[in-house]
Amino acid sequence: MSDFDSIDSCLDQIAKDGYRPIRRMEKPVFEEKKNGERVPISQEIVFEAVEK
Repeated sequence: MSDFDSIDSCLDQIAKDGYRPIRRMEKPVFEEKKNGERVPISQEIVFEAVEK
């Protein structure tokens, strides 16, 4: 999971570190049930950033 409480706190830390986000990607996180079925349980948000 994440070290951040919210997306805004993550973006604030990116800015404090001297970077600017240029792309946001969302990936689903799945859980496999006993019958082999995969169901989405959450999503992972990943930012791509470049130096300011």
